[in-house]
Amino acid sequence: MKKPEFAMSKQEFLVFLERDANFRVDDFVEGAMELAEEVHHGVTREDAKSSFLDTHIWPVAADVVRHYRAVNRTLTSVEIASALLHDILEDNDRILDYHKTKDYGFEAYLSYRFGSRVKEIATQLKIPPLDNFPGPEKAQRELNRFQSYCEMLSSSQYDVKTIKLADRLNNMTFILEIAQMNNKAIYDKIKRYLREAEDFYIAYTMLKPKLPDFYPPIRSVYERLRSKYFEQTLTMPQSA
Repeated sequence: MKKPEFAMSKQEFLVFLERDANFRVDDFVEGAMELAEEVHHGVTREDAKSSFLDTHIWPVAADVVRHYRAVNRTLTSVEIASALLHDILEDNDRILDYHKTKDYGFEAYLSYRFGSRVKEIATQLKIPPLDNFPGPEKAQRELNRFQSYCEMLSSSQYDVKTIKLADRLNNMTFILEIAQMNNKAIYDKIKRYLREAEDFYIAYTMLKPKLPDFYPPIRSVYERLRSKYFEQTLTMPQSA
């Protein structure tokens, strides 16, 4: 299985920041990279092979930086650290006594180490537990959760929106280019990505604050994913 074109190593990300983005890496960004490595080390994607760091964390952060540079928006260490740590609360249980964070809570540590804004962004982007939402069946609870999450995103600030769109674009692209659809779990995830793109993410690019440069790539990967989905549906066993 070949490495996806958008993948990048930590070193490649550093070179990108300093050479292509003309950003001098400081201790704040280095600290965010170290924490991302601590939490996501060894985590793989849906194919059980691809590094989560190399195919998601570094590429998503790079896409966020590219966007800020493309629209000539001020880029600071806070935006980069927030992008690097956007999934940090999903895997924080992997940290074993990391600077004794369990003594007072990981979110408190995150705020202490990187400031309230980085912590707020990570908290907002975290998908809430399904048990927090009512419904007699799992499908209804998932729908209620998605509606609540979309409501939050609809009123989110520019930095949160940019990171979320880069995150979703990466996830959809990875599924399209790497993961195989003859696996029911992957098949179901693709179906969910298509539904969520139709219901929210495509239009989300044009809601204020508008990020129109995300519309073409998200629309494109959606169209390609939909075509692949329907092609594979014809060959999927009826029981799937």
